[in-house]
Amino acid sequence: MSLLRALGLMSGTSMDGIDVAYLETDGIGQVAAGPARSFPYGAEDRALLRGALIEASHLDPSDRAARPAVLGAAETMLTVRHAEAVERFLALEHVPKPEIVGFHGQTVIHRPAQRFTVQIGDGAALARRLGLPVVYDFRAADVAAGGQGAPLVPIYHQALAKAAGLAGPLVILNIGGVANLTFLADADPIAFDTGPGNALIDDLMQRRAGVSMDEGGGTAAAGKVDVAALAALLAHPYFDLPPPKSIDRNLFSSAPVDSLSLADAAATLTAFTARSIVAGLAHLPGTPVLAILCGGGAHNLTLRWDLMQQMPCGLILAEAIGWSTDAMEAQAFAYLAVRRLKDLPITFPTTTGVEKPLRGGVLVS
Repeated sequence: MSLLRALGLMSGTSMDGIDVAYLETDGIGQVAAGPARSFPYGAEDRALLRGALIEASHLDPSDRAARPAVLGAAETMLTVRHAEAVERFLALEHVPKPEIVGFHGQTVIHRPAQRFTVQIGDGAALARRLGLPVVYDFRAADVAAGGQGAPLVPIYHQALAKAAGLAGPLVILNIGGVANLTFLADADPIAFDTGPGNALIDDLMQRRAGVSMDEGGGTAAAGKVDVAALAALLAHPYFDLPPPKSIDRNLFSSAPVDSLSLADAAATLTAFTARSIVAGLAHLPGTPVLAILCGGGAHNLTLRWDLMQQMPCGLILAEAIGWSTDAMEAQAFAYLAVRRLKDLPITFPTTTGVEKPLRGGVLVS
């Protein structure tokens, strides 16, 4: 089956910038990754997105198309920034013109129990500016059908693992603003959000230090984990729920660390992310023989060390097997866009809990 040239665009829950990745794929088992680049948001853009998250928490679930003042401004800005990122990427990389663009947008609210999820980003406007067909709004169909709407990347993880000839059982860990895992063995992939990723740590650093992240985990490394605060964080009922399950970026509160020093708070929140990921393994039908780590959280050395100490198996970075730590999700949305073109499903009972395999994404050209 012939390969299609696709671009994937990902603005994750960490809100640090836009990842652009080039992929040639048949949307099934053939995957050839091309170049990838990240384009950071400016401080004003990140502030606008944070405001959009606040405003989105007051949206009426019966009107997911509503774009009041801040949300409307954020959607316009985000669409323009994605167009600029694609234009810069194509000018820098000189790759053949893509045939399709997968545009995730920015999740501002995700409440699958209410059948409500919103990813801002005007796919039609992006298609007009780029002169390319665009697939966007990937999660809505699944959520409307009673699924969790996340994670969406597992079908791409499965294709990568098969192409690499990896034998399971194995786990692919993705740590963005939210952390999620894909379990691959002989049966269909199992996937779910394990809990917080970088979001609580990023918000803490922004609130207390005026920086967007704990670079390399250095602040956490200088602190001590507060055992009582960590226990309070881990007592959240989400962790006992069986998968499939997914979360909104703002589900968890960092209130238990409010009285701690910045370093101790960062150390405790970093431990919270690591412990909740490891706790998620208890929901799997078997113990993985290998864990592959990707996403922005892979650059947090303190978090990575904590995971290495606790995982029941070896932990390696995606680069160790020729994959991309940073571009994985952007590549996945290029892959999912091709699947949409071919009317192939992107969500499944074991990944989102939807009743049957389901197509997703809106195609505009």
